[in-house]
Amino acid sequence: MIERRSFLISGIAFTAAAKSACATPPPPPFSLRGTREQGSLLVGKLVEPGKVMLDGKPLSVSPDGYFAFGFDYDQKAAARLTVTTTRYGLTSNNDLMPVPRTYEVQRINGLPETLVTPPPDIQKRINRENGMIVEARERDTSGIGFAEPFDWPTAGIISSVFGSQRILNGKPKAPHFGVDIAAPEGTAIHAPADGSIVLAEADFYLTGGTTVMDHGHGVFTMYIHQSALKVRVGQAMKRGDLIGLVGKKGRATGPHLHWGMNWFQMKLDPSLSTRTASPSKA
Repeated sequence: MIERRSFLISGIAFTAAAKSACATPPPPPFSLRGTREQGSLLVGKLVEPGKVMLDGKPLSVSPDGYFAFGFDYDQKAAARLTVTTTRYGLTSNNDLMPVPRTYEVQRINGLPETLVTPPPDIQKRINRENGMIVEARERDTSGIGFAEPFDWPTAGIISSVFGSQRILNGKPKAPHFGVDIAAPEGTAIHAPADGSIVLAEADFYLTGGTTVMDHGHGVFTMYIHQSALKVRVGQAMKRGDLIGLVGKKGRATGPHLHWGMNWFQMKLDPSLSTRTASPSKA
């Protein structure tokens, strides 16, 4: 079972402009929901209108005051979150240090060698398909599907966790940037939050049936190894809508859903953003 930890802070380290003296102290300018762990999504909300910057770069803020950012899976340095309020002209500087994690090592044997070390012509196809996934996650849209905790997208058993070092047929590969949920082939996959479909491909070489969903402000989720897709690009989705069916297409040893989360290209652990610690049983 995945251990759940949550954290809520309010920005109170104010640096006031000269004009900001007032009889009543201003309220804290923002709150954050999420964990401080490496690989976590953090969801912020301004108490009143203002601007937000992360490490000196502006973040998009919704009309309701929501914003989002993440800690990378191996991030060691603190992130500086700067909030400047419109009404009081106050600036809050907050240095947020990610809590380090220890990741597992996972050995998987018995895969076809062409899925572990693809020949050059297949590698070109993989690179092209990976480029399509990267491009789908470049957009910064105004939706706020990310603002509430996510549901698990399918029922089943967690068979592989985020960040584990993969050893495939004895060869070290990239870490596993997602959560695998083992379930019978054909099990329904549902949208874990509101959003829109930005990529839907039925037969990628490594990932099989692949869907990417945009939840706004750079927050994306991905669903791979599907046996069938039930959505199209541009389709608006509500929490609970059908995305597709669990399968074993691509590089997979059995039927499961690989569920990934990103903040733009930063890889995050979706299990840290769910309402419950684990999915229901299939």
